[in-house]
Amino acid sequence: MKITSTSSICPVLVCLCFVQRCYGTAHHSSIKVTRNQTKHIEGETEVHHRPKRGWVWNQFFVLEEHMGPDPQYVGKLHSNSDKGDGSVKYILTGEGAGTIFIIDDTTGDIHSTKSLDREQKTHYVLHAQAIDRRTNKPLEPESEFIIKVQDINDNAPKFTDGPYIVTVPEMSDMGTSVLQVTATDADDPTYGNSARVVYSILQGQPYFSVDPKTGVIRTALHNMDREAREHYSVVIQAKDMAGQVGGLSGSTTVNITLTDVNDNPPRFPQKHYQLYVPESAQVGSAVGKIKANDADTGSNADMTYSIINGDGIGIFSISTDKETREGILSLKKPLNYEKKKSYTLTIEGANTHLDFRFSHLGPFKDATMLKIIVGDVDEPPLFSMPSYVMEVYENAKIGTVVGTVLAQDPDSANSLVRYFIDYSAEDDRCFNIDANTGTIRTTKVLDREETPWYNITVAASENDNPGLLSHVTVGIRILDVNDNPPELAREYDIVVCENSKPGQVIHTISATDKDDFANGPRFNFFLDERLSINPNFTLKDNEDNTASILTRRRRFSRTIQDVYYLPIMISDGGIPSLSSSSTLTVRVCACERDGRVRTCHAEAFLSSAGLSTGALIAILLCVVILLAIVVLFITLRRSKKEPLIISEEDVRENVVTYDDEGGGEEDTEAFDITALRNPSAAEELKYRRDIRPEVKLTPRHQTLSTLESIDVQEFIKQKLAEADLDPSVPPYDSLQTYAYEGQRSEAGSISSLDSATTQSDQDYHYLGDWGPEFKKLAELYGEIESERTT
Repeated sequence: MKITSTSSICPVLVCLCFVQRCYGTAHHSSIKVTRNQTKHIEGETEVHHRPKRGWVWNQFFVLEEHMGPDPQYVGKLHSNSDKGDGSVKYILTGEGAGTIFIIDDTTGDIHSTKSLDREQKTHYVLHAQAIDRRTNKPLEPESEFIIKVQDINDNAPKFTDGPYIVTVPEMSDMGTSVLQVTATDADDPTYGNSARVVYSILQGQPYFSVDPKTGVIRTALHNMDREAREHYSVVIQAKDMAGQVGGLSGSTTVNITLTDVNDNPPRFPQKHYQLYVPESAQVGSAVGKIKANDADTGSNADMTYSIINGDGIGIFSISTDKETREGILSLKKPLNYEKKKSYTLTIEGANTHLDFRFSHLGPFKDATMLKIIVGDVDEPPLFSMPSYVMEVYENAKIGTVVGTVLAQDPDSANSLVRYFIDYSAEDDRCFNIDANTGTIRTTKVLDREETPWYNITVAASENDNPGLLSHVTVGIRILDVNDNPPELAREYDIVVCENSKPGQVIHTISATDKDDFANGPRFNFFLDERLSINPNFTLKDNEDNTASILTRRRRFSRTIQDVYYLPIMISDGGIPSLSSSSTLTVRVCACERDGRVRTCHAEAFLSSAGLSTGALIAILLCVVILLAIVVLFITLRRSKKEPLIISEEDVRENVVTYDDEGGGEEDTEAFDITALRNPSAAEELKYRRDIRPEVKLTPRHQTLSTLESIDVQEFIKQKLAEADLDPSVPPYDSLQTYAYEGQRSEAGSISSLDSATTQSDQDYHYLGDWGPEFKKLAELYGEIESERTT
C-alpha cells in the first residue's frame, strides 16, 4: 500500500522525502507497503508468515488555522492490491477519523474538514486498512500513521506576571539590576522563529534599560535622586520572530519606585528664632517647639535635638518628639522676671541614622539660635517654706499659739499679704490664723489620744489681687501629757486549783496606757496598802510591765468558797505619775495532777453550755411529765386482770391457757430461787409445790453437801435433767429463770450492805489513777479526807 502526502511547503519535509521516499515526484511522496502473502485455504492448516512491509515514513503534515472554503488535502492511501477497479475499500480509524479527517474509500484521499490549532493538539494517531469490498476481508494488515499539525506564528508573546511593582534604592550605581521580566510564546519553539522572543523598552528611557535576550531591567543613569523624582513607569515589549518585521508582540508595565537613603542632612528653616515665656510658667511644662526639616523619609529623617550653648542651659531642656520630629523646649527651673528678663540658646538638630556612603554630602546636622523673652506677670504670694511642721501640747488652753507662717509678694510692687485656712466642709476646725500676721492658734482643747496629728492648708493672697492664691501645707503634731492612768490590758479569767500549794503562780497580768511611751511604761503593780493583808493571794511585780498572782495557802475548796476577789493597784512612769485600782476575780476549780482544769462551779458549766434559766425549766418539766407517764403506765398494768382460762365458746377445748405473772419477788409459793442465785447459801432443796412429786426426796444434809461440792453449771444441768425426767409434770412448757451472779469478785463487793460502819484510815488517792470512770468517786473520797484532815 502506498501513502502519498503533500510536502512542497515544508523544507524539512522535502529533505525527508528526498532521503526516504521510494518513488514519486517532488510534490508527492509514496510509501510502499508489501502486502501480506499468506493465504488461507479451506481445509488446510493456517500458516502464518511474517509480512514484509515497505514502511519508511509514517507521518503526514497539515497546516493549522486553515481558513479555505474546501477541505484541506492531507495525503493519499494506496494499496498494491488496488488495480483501480474499485474492488479495494480504504478504512480510516483513530483520533479524529470521520469527524476531523475523512477518507475517500475508493481513492484513499484524506482531507481535513476542520481548522486545527497546534496549541490545543499537536498530532493525531490514526490507523489505515485496505479490505476487499466484496468479502470485507483485509487485504493487508492495519497500519498506524501520525498526522502532525504544522505550526504557524499565530500567538503573540505574553507576560503572565505583569504588571510589575518593584523598588530600587535611590543613588544606585548605573547598571544596578532592578527586575527580570519573562514573556512566553505558545508557538512551537522547535519550528522556525515563531517562539523566539526579543525584549525592548518602549517607555522609561533614559532612566532604565532592558537586556534584549534575558529581559533584565537595569538603571541607566547615575545617582537617581528620590527627592527629585520618586516613581517611574517603564513599558517593556516582547516580540517574536526574533524581532523581525511581521512578528507578533506583547507588552507589560513595570512600576519602579526609588526607596529613600539618608543622603540629605536636616536643615532649620531660620537661623534665628525668638520665644516668649511668662515667668509664671510651671517647672517641667513645655514652653515651646522648634523643628528642622529633612528631605528624607522614615528612619533616615529621624533626628535628636540638643542645647549646645547659651546662658539658659541650666534653666531649659529640650527633648525630641519621635512622631512629629519636633524639639520640645521645657522649663527646668522657675523663671523670675525681676532677676533675669531673657535667655539665649543654641539648638542643634542631628540625624540619628547615618549612611557612611554619603558622608561626603554632610555634615548631617544643623544649628540655630533661640532667644527666650521672659514675660512679667502678677504672681501670687510666695511662702518662705514649701511646708511647715508645728507642735502643741494636748489639753492646752484655747488660743494657745501653735506657730506662724510667712508669705511675701515676689513682684516688685511687694503688696500686702492676707492669710486664711482653707477648710473643707467636713474638717473639724480646731485652729484659726491671724489674717495679717499668719499666726496659728488653737480653738479647742486637743486630745492626743483622740487625734495625734493635724494637717491644715494655709492660703495667702495679695490685697490688691485676691484672686491670686498660693497654698502651703502645715502639719501640727500634738504632744503628749500624762493624763491617762494605766489599766489592765484585758479582762482576766483567773483560776486557782483546789490542790494548789503556797507560793504557786496561778496567772500573769499586764497593763496598758493610752499615753505616749514617755508617760506610760514602766508600770508598777502592788496591793492596796490601806487594806489588810490578803490571806489567800499575793501580787509580785515582775519589773517587765507584768505581774504574777501567787497563792498564800494550801488547798482551796469550791464547797466552802468558789470565788475570791483581789484588789490591786497599777501606776505608770509619767511625771507626775498616775495610778488606778482594779479588782481581779479568782475562781476555784478542780484540776488534774498536771494542772489542767477539770471542772469549776456548776454555774460555770451551765453558762459555758449556753443554757438559760428558761431552758433548764423546760428540761425539768419534760422530765417530770415523762416520769408521770411511766408511773401511770405501771399502775394501769398492775391493775389489769384477765381470766385464767379462755371462753367456753372457744372450740379449742383441749387447750389450757396459763397467764399468771406471779406476785413478784414476794411470791415464794411457786419457786424458791435462793438456791439459784447463790447455791452455797441454800438451806434446802425444794421441789415445785404446784405438782405432786413421786420421786424419793434426798435428805437435807445430802443436798447441802451436794450444793457445796458442785459448780453452778452442774447444778443447772441437774435441775434440767430432773425437769425432763419428772413424770408428774403437766404437758406444757415451764419457764425457769436463773440469775446467778457467780461466786465472788476478786476485788470484793462495793456494796454498803456488808461494809463496816467504822471509818477507815485507808488512803484513796489511788482512785484518781483508775481513769475517768472513777473521777466522781475520787472527788468524794478526796473531800472526805480533806475534811478529816481539817
